[in-house]
Amino acid sequence: MYLATTRSADTPRRERGGARRAVAGNVLALGMVSLITDISAEMVTAVLPLYLVLGLGFSPLQFGLLDGLYSAATAIVRVLGGHLADRWQRRKLVAGLGYGMSAVAKLGLIAAGGSAAAMGLVLAVDRTGKGLRTAPRDALISLSTPEDQQGRAFGIHRAMDTVGAFLGPLTAFLLLGFVAGGYDTVFFVSFCFATLGVLVFGLFVRDQRGPATTQRIPLRASFALLRGKRFRRIVGWATLLGLVTVGDSFLYLLLQKRLELEPAYIAMLPLGTAGVYLLLAMPFGRLADKIGRWQVFVGGHVLLLLAYALVAGLADGIVLLFGALLAHGMFYAATDGVLMAAVAPLLPEDQRTSGMAVLQTAQAVAKLLSAVAFGAAWTWWGLYPAVLVACGALAIVVAGAMFRLREAR
Repeated sequence: MYLATTRSADTPRRERGGARRAVAGNVLALGMVSLITDISAEMVTAVLPLYLVLGLGFSPLQFGLLDGLYSAATAIVRVLGGHLADRWQRRKLVAGLGYGMSAVAKLGLIAAGGSAAAMGLVLAVDRTGKGLRTAPRDALISLSTPEDQQGRAFGIHRAMDTVGAFLGPLTAFLLLGFVAGGYDTVFFVSFCFATLGVLVFGLFVRDQRGPATTQRIPLRASFALLRGKRFRRIVGWATLLGLVTVGDSFLYLLLQKRLELEPAYIAMLPLGTAGVYLLLAMPFGRLADKIGRWQVFVGGHVLLLLAYALVAGLADGIVLLFGALLAHGMFYAATDGVLMAAVAPLLPEDQRTSGMAVLQTAQAVAKLLSAVAFGAAWTWWGLYPAVLVACGALAIVVAGAMFRLREAR
């Protein structure tokens, strides 16, 4: 294990007398960048099921393969990007490259037209950019925050991020309402927001840098972090949970079919998830700091299981719509930032980006396999058998995680 012996001069320390420290300016700046960037990203995410499945006629299996690629392209670069960010102590530089790649990819969506191969390539570039930026961004949040307030800081960041996730689908829906079949308009406006996010990032986010460690931390050291028992367990169980998690796009397609909604309204479904996430991200982050981050994380997957059960037939009509979106939003509030807050204290400061990248890579690969498996199950067995199998698999893994990792924090 390559342990840190240095600490950035900017790294916050606990206030004397136990007073609560104000949220770091870096956390707020990164939150604003994520807010703007998520408007861009969620505009695209909101219309992709409509565009690919209902517009271009993709089968569930084809969509599952593309959705899996959309997630797994991040796995290719996460560990390398995280390693370089730590090795050079240039987390802002690596994250900025990622934000820039995703912005350029939005223009590629227009050029791709109806080609599945071109669309897959563009989405891979977009997700590669996300893979580069996510771990350095989360490391900057963690290194800008005292250890006992990690959950709170990530909760605030994710809440700001979710404002963008709320506004993105709404913007896409309004654009499609004014411009019939205006997918290219959605993609271009998405590019404009992404570019604005890059500018805000460059101007207002401060790096957290220690001395460069080119000789001290080889690439294999990123994986050597898995020798730590608690970190290895969290990575393992988070990966298993990712394997039995159905992608958001599939969930919205399932709701559309169950409720027989007009196709255009698919773009509005993520608003429900985002609204709940926005309201609960900070409270769940504070709760995680108090009672245990792993407990809240696993509890979030219990809520996801409830969402799947509702879609599988436990409810209909308005109860199905509001219940599923409520449970889905609560799942994200209890898991997204909470997991990063859980692993941050387990990682040395000069390898925090690398460690987070290892975890996020494992999750990305798991989501690839999950998307392909669920798409294949839907194509071969039908909708409801596929959902029931997903419910059963998630229930088994959640039970195992609760039993085996009670001591994790």
